[in-house]
Amino acid sequence: MEMLADQVDVVIGVDTHKDTHTAAIVEAATGASTEHRTVATNPHGYAELIAMAGQHGSRRAWAIEGAGSYGAGLVRYLAASGERIIEVDRPGRPTRRNGAKSDKLDAVRAGREVLARNHLAQPRAQQERAALSVLLAVRSSAVDSSKVAQQQLHALIIAAPDELRSRFQGLSRTRMLVKASHLRINSRWDIETSTYAVAMREVAKRALTLRDTAAEHERSILGLIKSWRPDLLDVQGVGPIVAAIVLCAWSHPGRCRNEAAFASLAGAAPIPASSGMTTRHRLNRSGDRQLNRALHVVALSRLRYDPATQEYAERRQAEGKTNREIKRCLKRYIARQLFRQLETPQTRLDRP
Repeated sequence: MEMLADQVDVVIGVDTHKDTHTAAIVEAATGASTEHRTVATNPHGYAELIAMAGQHGSRRAWAIEGAGSYGAGLVRYLAASGERIIEVDRPGRPTRRNGAKSDKLDAVRAGREVLARNHLAQPRAQQERAALSVLLAVRSSAVDSSKVAQQQLHALIIAAPDELRSRFQGLSRTRMLVKASHLRINSRWDIETSTYAVAMREVAKRALTLRDTAAEHERSILGLIKSWRPDLLDVQGVGPIVAAIVLCAWSHPGRCRNEAAFASLAGAAPIPASSGMTTRHRLNRSGDRQLNRALHVVALSRLRYDPATQEYAERRQAEGKTNREIKRCLKRYIARQLFRQLETPQTRLDRP
């Protein structure tokens, strides 16, 4: 594989922050830093960085830390200008403590790091993927907040005076929420009962509103997937939320170099663990844990509803595999299947 140093003359390492970005020019041949500059995080500052890079030749690449957060605006600007962009992870705290720390040194470190890599990471795509990521985040927040509100309502009902508590006995969670959201204050109640009723009504309304918000976001996610990659919804066990998580992790064709890299990204690639006498595999706790959970959901769905998967599980059980090991094998297979599906170009047509 051709190294990056053979493809470019300079690498511009960028240490990103909220209000400023610091960029450093790193010579590909020697790794020496020849110039650095700090600019504001706006189009004028981004143009200043491109002008600085242009003084050092056209064969260049950008190594950007925080490409999906503080550096997102710069990545969009560079991509629109046709620049080559490489994503760099921020160094861990122990790495930073081992030497001096400054924005310039971090920028130089980012540029030198990509020169030493065999595999270069591309930033995640914008447009549909970015929209899905935002919708997933706000939906997850609404679901979690609704769950907290429901737990709070349940605790209030348990501790409420008998006048209120008796009204909710034997009700399902949904009916409990609806009934509590319509509570009326009785003028004959004492201050404690009235306060409990007001609190229960407000908490129930909050939980219902958040539940409706989460459902609205899920409908938006489904509509976006149908217009972008509707074929994913035809895969056994894949629903709109799982499809959105998979698409956000995959991003675009070519970002993961092969299906093994995608499985590693998902934490579904087995890790060899040898004692010198025997060779076995252990659980991989690395990678994108949301993606790993999505694969787990698909595996559970297939184990419950898919006859072919059930036959596979029975066969592996007869071979001595545990249920946990069978699920790991299934997740690895599902990662391979999804990657091949994703890498297949699709026509952008709305689903009926």
